[in-house]
Parts: sequence; C-alpha cells; structure tokens
Amino acid sequence: MLKTTGLFVLTALAEIVGCFLPYLWLRKDGPSWLLIPAVVSLGLFVWLLTLHPAASGRVYAAYGGVYVATALVWLRVVDDIKPTALDWLGAGVVLLGMSIIVFGWRNG
Repeated sequence: MLKTTGLFVLTALAEIVGCFLPYLWLRKDGPSWLLIPAVVSLGLFVWLLTLHPAASGRVYAAYGGVYVATALVWLRVVDDIKPTALDWLGAGVVLLGMSIIVFGWRNG
C-alpha cells in the first residue's frame, strides 16, 4: 500500500506541475518556455499512471483521492494558503476511499 501511495503522490505532483506551469504562463505573465516542462511533466504523469497493475478505471478512481490530498499540500506549500480543517477532513475521506479501492484490487 505504501509503494502504491508513493507512486500516486509522484503521479499527482507530475500532473499538478504540468497544469501549474501553463497557469503561470496564462495568468501570471510567465514566460512561454514554461510550456515545455509542462508538456514533459504531463507526459510523466501519464506514464506513471501506467505503472499500476490494476484496471485503468480503478487506478484513476484511487488516484483521485491521493490527488486531492496532494493538491492541499501544494496549496499550503506553493500557494501559501493554509487549508481548513474541512479541507483536511475531505482529504481524509477520499484517502479512505482510495485505500478501500487499492485494498480491493490487491485482494480481489
């Protein structure tokens, strides 16, 4: 479970970076060369999703929970906005869902 979660966190970071860099370009007047690492990061995101042994729909469903939690950490670290207790409660709920899905594919 720890290896799977770690892989999901790396996948989420690749997706977030791949979306954040174009955001910087479009909304914060960042340089257009940011689109090059964004494309590389999104390619890495797609490749990382293929490394899981489960059916793609299960991987996407379980990944969603980790993405939510990782996005809240990004909110705190990069955007310097403190998530609320309800943000963390929601992340806990979706991580519980992720755990149930992953446990099911490992034991099903």
